[in-house]
Amino acid sequence: MNKQPSATLADVQAVYSGAEGDLWELIMGQQIHIGGLVSSMDLAEKANIQAGSRGIDFCCCTGAGMRFLVRFRDVARMTGVDATEKVIALGRRRCEEEGLADRISFVLADVCDCGLPGGSADFVWGEDAWCYVVDKPRMIAEAARLVRPGGTVAFTDWVEGDTPMDDAEMERFLRFMKFPNVETRDGYAKLLTENGCNVAVCENTGRYAPCVDLYLNMIGMQLTYDALRLIGFDQSLLAAIGDEMQFMQGLAHAGKLVQGLFVATKE
Repeated sequence: MNKQPSATLADVQAVYSGAEGDLWELIMGQQIHIGGLVSSMDLAEKANIQAGSRGIDFCCCTGAGMRFLVRFRDVARMTGVDATEKVIALGRRRCEEEGLADRISFVLADVCDCGLPGGSADFVWGEDAWCYVVDKPRMIAEAARLVRPGGTVAFTDWVEGDTPMDDAEMERFLRFMKFPNVETRDGYAKLLTENGCNVAVCENTGRYAPCVDLYLNMIGMQLTYDALRLIGFDQSLLAAIGDEMQFMQGLAHAGKLVQGLFVATKE
């Protein structure tokens, strides 16, 4: 696992409390993860998320994943854990507006130590957000603690591909994304196994590169004004963001950066 020691939880909170988080939602939608609804459907199917089950969403942001699970998988109850107050407040409003507040709740906490009771969930869920967590071993241990025996840990995340980045590429990528580190598929599988989970799925979805192509096209061809508005019409800043996204695009097409999908069952 490669690390960027300067990135902290406070950096992530700053991203999602400000214009940068708004910019990600502009180009990716409320489901701020690679592949949107298609990715959520794929993960839910492979994890066999059942109607009437109860789940916990780690790094839930505004709760779009939880609203998906309640609407499309008829999950009975979801609890979202996130450390950024702004996104939780927005998520609660959105759940109220969509009439889902009676089935979805939020907890402002660190996913490494969220305070929820052990063995209380049928599944722990995450979508492309665990890359922001500094202590991934503690996070996976916490997910395993919360899931009942026979329950599921199911998530997607941005991980290093089979072709490794060099040190300069890794440093640039982590600095732009405010990630403290980035895991590999094998790294996550090892953490899950060490915490008493049997890994059923550990794969590259193949969605990362096409989606980054789409995001760059949207900013360059349709959403330029909207993006500029969010960052105070700073054209040089938008150009710099575009350069970094093109750099990520190159990593993705070189197989150095992928969306990993993981499903594991607790023993």
